[in-house]
Amino acid sequence: MSRVLTIGGFDHVDGIKLGGSFPVVIQTMWKDRLSFSDLEGSAGEQILERIGRLKQMGCALLRFAVPDPEAAEVLGELSSRVSMPLVADIHFDYKIALRCLDYPIAKIRINPGNIGGRDRVEKVLSKAAAKGIPIRIGVNAGSLPRDLAAGVDAGKLSQAEALVSAAERELAIFREFDFSARMVSMKASSVADTIRANRLLAERTDAPLHIGVTEAGPLIAGVVRNTAALHTLLGEGIGDTIRVSLSDTMENEVIAGREILNTTAETSECAGERQGAAAGKKGITIVSCPRCGRNGFDTHGFTQRWQDILYAMDKNLTVAIMGCAVNGPGEARHADLGISGAGNKVLIFRHGEVIRTIDAADADAAFREELDRL
Repeated sequence: MSRVLTIGGFDHVDGIKLGGSFPVVIQTMWKDRLSFSDLEGSAGEQILERIGRLKQMGCALLRFAVPDPEAAEVLGELSSRVSMPLVADIHFDYKIALRCLDYPIAKIRINPGNIGGRDRVEKVLSKAAAKGIPIRIGVNAGSLPRDLAAGVDAGKLSQAEALVSAAERELAIFREFDFSARMVSMKASSVADTIRANRLLAERTDAPLHIGVTEAGPLIAGVVRNTAALHTLLGEGIGDTIRVSLSDTMENEVIAGREILNTTAETSECAGERQGAAAGKKGITIVSCPRCGRNGFDTHGFTQRWQDILYAMDKNLTVAIMGCAVNGPGEARHADLGISGAGNKVLIFRHGEVIRTIDAADADAAFREELDRL
């Protein structure tokens, strides 16, 4: 079992326990570069609202790329305004990491191998230790040390073995400086390599593991690849926090993470309660039909409009969005609330019992009313 780390829990920042028997933590990464102007006026309010919505949806950690000193200042300002723990993702310049540590930023992600010599690594670890800030060692298949990459190319090492070797080198540096608030990620675009690497390292360290498939692709391909890797690892009790990397929205990354955790909890005997969604809550479950020529209701459009709203609700409910009378109240009778087409009308039902029959134009307003009643 991995050791327990506390992320945040100081000033106004939420505290999260990660590792051990605590629930697996969902995280995502901000998709765009931020400037100070983005934090001003209505634009700033929209950013804060979006972060709040991500939190409501089950995201517990939010990571930002910090490529230069200005980005560190912007993230520092943002970290003073939100309670969600923010993570600074830093490469190459140790001074950026030191500056981020001046702010209420809850975690740093670095690769000690690319931020300079031992004295620079020591400065970062020393300041992080003094402030109680955990650090994640991030190892990627595309940026292995040259000797390990050469070993893979020559067939002397597998990609998974090279990832583990790179991670163990970095962990050795942290142990040398007696820095214990450490965790590790080893990511590849290959599902098989991601699984093998994390299995190997889980046998050799008690550092919490951040797991995921990197460069996984667009929505459908990315969800499939991440599900294959994460379901396997989580089902074996490996992994303490996940990010479902997608060429898509942050919201969809969080939703995919929730669904993977909940499905793993349902299907894997050793998964246990750790794989429940954020804070162990299952939350909203959406069931919806794929739509066919029988449909009398635009299920795709309705689902798209309501998906993020539903996933942000702090309720354990099943919501059904169905296209016709065939798979409406009958097939979805288990739903706490459902909506379905029926000829030129729309039905709203609870546990199979129709409670309202309305025109399609009134569907959203009526659905909102019934949702509020729950």
